[in-house]
Amino acid sequence: MSYCLNPRCPKPENTGDVKFCLTCGAKLLLKDRYRAVKPLGQGGFGRTFLAVDEDKPSRPQCVIKQFYPQAQGTSTVQKAVELFNQEAMRLDELGEHPQIPDLFAYLTQEDRQYLVQEFIDGYNLAQELARQGAYNQTKIRHLLDDLLPVLQFCHARHVIHRDIKPENIIRRRGLPGRSTVISENNPGNLFLVDFGASKVATNEDVNKTGTSIGSPEYVAPEQIRGKALFASDIYSLGVTCIHLLTGKSPFDLHDIHNDVWIWRQYLKSSISNELASVLDKMIETIPARRYQTVDEVLQDLHNWAPSTNYQPPSKPIISTNTQPATNNTSQTNNHLIPTAASISQIDTELEEIKTMFMSGSKPKNNSQSQPQTGAPKTTSKIDEELEEIRSKFLGNNP
Repeated sequence: MSYCLNPRCPKPENTGDVKFCLTCGAKLLLKDRYRAVKPLGQGGFGRTFLAVDEDKPSRPQCVIKQFYPQAQGTSTVQKAVELFNQEAMRLDELGEHPQIPDLFAYLTQEDRQYLVQEFIDGYNLAQELARQGAYNQTKIRHLLDDLLPVLQFCHARHVIHRDIKPENIIRRRGLPGRSTVISENNPGNLFLVDFGASKVATNEDVNKTGTSIGSPEYVAPEQIRGKALFASDIYSLGVTCIHLLTGKSPFDLHDIHNDVWIWRQYLKSSISNELASVLDKMIETIPARRYQTVDEVLQDLHNWAPSTNYQPPSKPIISTNTQPATNNTSQTNNHLIPTAASISQIDTELEEIKTMFMSGSKPKNNSQSQPQTGAPKTTSKIDEELEEIRSKFLGNNP
């Protein structure tokens, strides 16, 4: 199979043994070696194809990116040309990292620009979320351990990615000498891709206002204003993590009226306070309050060493003696954050205790409890004590 790269070809499918399109006559091989096999996707400024390198006996797979802008307007197209050229330069500089695709070629053929890069065989994290559901604490920890060093590598070379999101992180099926099964436990199998929005940050232009770029759901507030920082990438990675933990759009995880994140309400499984605190600092909307460097994030992560046998707790129960239930290992040592369902259960049982105090009746389902005697406590005093119990149980989390 061979696919014609001419955007106007009415019948682009060809057999795999010809060098010119049987319909329009266009040349099928780039640099007489790279043959497009099938289209992978198309955006406003170009098309992407799965291809093979016919110059090598094994005919390994690769990716062809064709610059083919659909937008109108000279300034828009000129910006697209600039970004396409930048992506080629970034891949050329950064491709030496084993978790960033290699650039194989950058060329112009028949008045169209192309770049050829390494093909990463696997699923992006948006696809993985759709297939497997929300991530747990362990998978998020593996993700951070795997990707933060990649981001550190980019920042050390003054490159800000500016478009970190689940779609731009690919989990490779397997690496040489490793299992071919996709697994979050394989170090080095997450790849950061699509450097089309990346920017080189220099001392001269780091404070200049430029073009707002990136995906709105994941982009940092200062980046929206055209002032991307290294901390902007940290923000986008943090938002990616809370999206994967909850399965919710980041737009639904932020209360815009109060400018606060409410992602903890939507957790699918419990996570530790330590990890939650790291994520909270990664997604601070005010840049000065956020982690400034990847080193700072890694330091906090490495200072926290969770048990490898960590298991989410079962639904918490508050006994009628008003003492918060505990789990000797998970809750005491790891300070687990309750999910929204468990918080609702806690509030229901505390309300029942309040009713018991006010009415002097017995609590439900406890025939051994003794009725209350004497004058009931004031409502405000009861509310105060119950709120204290709730705070202790939840670890002062809203």
